[in-house]
Amino acid sequence: MEEFYTIQGEGFHTGTASYFIRIGGCDVGCHWCDVKESWNEKLHPVTATDLIVANAKKYKGITVITGGEPLMWNMDYITSALRKENIKVHIETSGAYPLTGKWDWICLSPKKNKLPLKEVLEKANELKVIIYNMNDFKFAESQSKKVNADCKLFLQPEWSKKDKIIPLIINFVMDNPKWKISLQTHKYLKIP
Repeated sequence: MEEFYTIQGEGFHTGTASYFIRIGGCDVGCHWCDVKESWNEKLHPVTATDLIVANAKKYKGITVITGGEPLMWNMDYITSALRKENIKVHIETSGAYPLTGKWDWICLSPKKNKLPLKEVLEKANELKVIIYNMNDFKFAESQSKKVNADCKLFLQPEWSKKDKIIPLIINFVMDNPKWKISLQTHKYLKIP
């Protein structure tokens, strides 16, 4: 769908220079998604993977493959090509599809309407749960029991409800310090 160089705004790697590769196509369908234009892959012309890799080579930092839902597609070739160029490769995924590709970091952001697969839960480096309402705290706790012991745990307010949700997340994290807070700092900074 698009490629751009920016600062990672969310989760464990917040503040890191990052080249984003946004893959078109998603059938998870979160009502609060802030990139709904990514859902229909047919709206985005196919781009040669080697061109994407050549573009990523121009920038420092990490490369983040996101979506849409990138695991709807096989990620073996692109991750292999990026890693041959000594580029660290991260993914942001709902985990609802089989894990393909070789990753330096897996950020799993599970969704209730299409749950992550066991293989992704077990390999996730980071669990980032979006908090839209009170039920999402229970969902976050249930998902945290399924990831590996080294997985970093983050709660992130859904942007449109952040003023209401942030105080709830603060209280929850103070009562449950295994969790950390993730904010969409790129939106505060007004960068992509």
